[in-house]
Amino acid sequence: MPGYIIATLNSINDPDAFAAYQKSASTSFTQYGAKFLLNSRNVETLDGDWHPSGVVVVEFETYELAKKFYDSPEYQAVIKQRFDSADSAVIIAESA
Repeated sequence: MPGYIIATLNSINDPDAFAAYQKSASTSFTQYGAKFLLNSRNVETLDGDWHPSGVVVVEFETYELAKKFYDSPEYQAVIKQRFDSADSAVIIAESA
């Protein structure tokens, strides 16, 4: 079953540093066969208390591969750039 990494972006504190994170992370995504299904900053809350300014959905061949990507030394080497430049949250999910 496919695995998905889903990220919400609440705010970007340092646009240049966030752009550097995106560029650095792209190599890691490619190494693990990631497929970007959604990368949008055009987000509207329809109900509930959830107000992200952006959403990213990335598909991997399996849940295990998605987890392997997130835990990989390559991605962990750049993740601090995201932490320092943006307020965001990330989850992993497996397709049913």
